Amino acid sequence: MIAILLSTFNGARFLPEQLQSFERQTDAAWRVVWRDDGSTDATRSIMADFTARIGQARCRETLGSGVHLGAAQSFLALLPEATDADAVAFADQDDVWLPDKLTRARAALEAAGNRAMLYCARQYLVDENLQGHNLSILPGDKPGFPASLTQNIVHGNTMVMNRAAADLVSRMPGPPGTVHDWWSYIVITACGGEVVIDPKPVVLYRQHKSNLIGSPPSTIARALAALRRGPGIFMTMMRRHVGQLAAHAEYLTDQARCDVSRISDGLRGGIAPRSRALRCPGLKRQTELENMLFRLWFMIG
Repeated sequence: MIAILLSTFNGARFLPEQLQSFERQTDAAWRVVWRDDGSTDATRSIMADFTARIGQARCRETLGSGVHLGAAQSFLALLPEATDADAVAFADQDDVWLPDKLTRARAALEAAGNRAMLYCARQYLVDENLQGHNLSILPGDKPGFPASLTQNIVHGNTMVMNRAAADLVSRMPGPPGTVHDWWSYIVITACGGEVVIDPKPVVLYRQHKSNLIGSPPSTIARALAALRRGPGIFMTMMRRHVGQLAAHAEYLTDQARCDVSRISDGLRGGIAPRSRALRCPGLKRQTELENMLFRLWFMIG
């Protein structure tokens, strides 16, 4: 059974189409576990109607529903509610899943056996009317650690984690300000798990003015967006991510513990320890332009 973890917040405009896409999945072995993050529109009524239609055994609201946590913490709060599921899938309220999303995810996860694995995929980037169908960027380099500290390349709305991966993320609370998909990617790679990126798109990802993050159309656009944001937010989150990993070092691989220690020393020190940290194998972003910017920010941030 795959638990679909759905966090809602004033999603009445697009939520019905997403719920319909769950029902169109070719893999029907799923159930929805959801929490509302303080909606004031018709979201809760829509979820009540959906529950009445498919049955309470397949759609359950969590006890902590209704308290506003913010999107990332709301999603992470759902993980402990699905400990009996074989796998968990994060679901945004405003997307539309393609019918084979869970089928493709299950096939990939079954190949992992008992190893922790995170499946994610490409998306079709569409407008609010589901028009456009531009493909999201496919990463060139293989996902891993410590590269996961420098850049999030997994799409949370396509993510499905097997039981072992979900348990790892549940044991390590995300630091303030993180996003659930990036933190999951960091934890799983730091703990020796595997990340698989499906080159086939499995989600229609709406791009509209209410998106929390959105998706850049190219690597150049992604680099320019990072340049506009500046180093402050990025370096703050890197320190928080590294600090949280260090606080749960018992779960990390031996190599990840060494990397975290070296990067921590760099973040606390001057030019020499920062230069040593940047020599950690794999501590880089996907493209040369982005990597140049990361190295500059790491040295001065």
